[in-house]
Amino acid sequence: MPDSLLLFAGAGAVAGAAAVGLVVLLRRVLVSSRELGTDAEQATYQTLHLAARAAKHLRGGVSQQDAVKAGRHLKSLLGCDTFAIVDPHGVVALDGDERLREVAAQLAASVHAAGKAQVRRGVGADVDAVSAPILIGKRPAGAIVAFSSPVRAGLVRATAEVADWMAAQIELGELDASRTALAEAEVRALRAQISPHFIYNALNAIASFILTDPQRAHELVLEFADFTRYSFRRHGEFTTIAEELHSIDSYLRLERARFGDRLQVTLQIAPEVLGTVIPFLSIQPLVENAVRHGLEAKEGGGRITIEASDSGAFAEITVEDDGVGFDPEQIREVLAPGPLGAAAAGSASARPRDNVGLRNVDARLRQVYGDENGLVVETQIGAGTLVRMRIPKTLPKAASATGPVPASTDA
Repeated sequence: MPDSLLLFAGAGAVAGAAAVGLVVLLRRVLVSSRELGTDAEQATYQTLHLAARAAKHLRGGVSQQDAVKAGRHLKSLLGCDTFAIVDPHGVVALDGDERLREVAAQLAASVHAAGKAQVRRGVGADVDAVSAPILIGKRPAGAIVAFSSPVRAGLVRATAEVADWMAAQIELGELDASRTALAEAEVRALRAQISPHFIYNALNAIASFILTDPQRAHELVLEFADFTRYSFRRHGEFTTIAEELHSIDSYLRLERARFGDRLQVTLQIAPEVLGTVIPFLSIQPLVENAVRHGLEAKEGGGRITIEASDSGAFAEITVEDDGVGFDPEQIREVLAPGPLGAAAAGSASARPRDNVGLRNVDARLRQVYGDENGLVVETQIGAGTLVRMRIPKTLPKAASATGPVPASTDA
């Protein structure tokens, strides 16, 4: 075969292979395009993706470090050349041309005074800017500035929307901080409830043994010290079931010194749940409620049974007494509402405000674990009371619990 024919045949083969390869490549591109969706769907995804990545850096406000991280994503979201976030003190977090940092601070001060978005032409060499305040209500929380060549109407609208969105994220962060502060305040309220009533009775009980049984008085002083040290500690708003039961053991020993044989206690604790993390002071107020409102008013006293059992993904804790019982209608006003529709608990003689401990425990459980994990109460006047809580074994994000302490079962 002549060389020209061989060359022609070789070129044809190469061209054919190239054509096949091009067809395969085009097919893959088309399939990939269909998998990613339409152009509009891809744009929507990209917008939401960048907003989500920026949001996690805004909950603490426009602090310098977090603002820098958020600014990178917001710059891509707006498609501007340079993007700046300015905090209320004039500190600038900038992504882009560093020469525009001072200009950004000046524009932010101007937009704070105006209270609305502004456009400035020629702020730099062939550079325009649009700035918008970050307003939480009427309070300025900062400002953003987008630099572009040129600034078009779409960027002006988008910058204003991003500023409003940032304000919403910062406000959500402040709300989270307020909820945390509220939870801490509720713990302080529980401590305040414990101190006046219980401490007075405990000290009187200890004093009664000083002359007749000094050794018993000494032991009770140590129990009192253990209980108060735990109840008024300042580190951590979470603990373990073991630690809480250890404190309850001290509490009940002090109460039995006062009640004598009128107070009987049964503990049934599954060892596998002792390390479960729970909100601090979530069981003890239920036990104190049972003693004060359930048994103290009952002639002849009664029994309190505390159980902690393993229930799959949950630790189930119950505090039951055979005391005077509670009026469900009266105490529905005490417990936070929830989907369980459980009857709320309070004593037949107690006013709702006397059960601040019960209410705070219920509210904190709902806050940490959701409304479906509030207190469940079974009670009737004259029939005693059973209070149940289900604690997920998964560690709450806010938890900072200490290590477990072996629980005593001899109360």
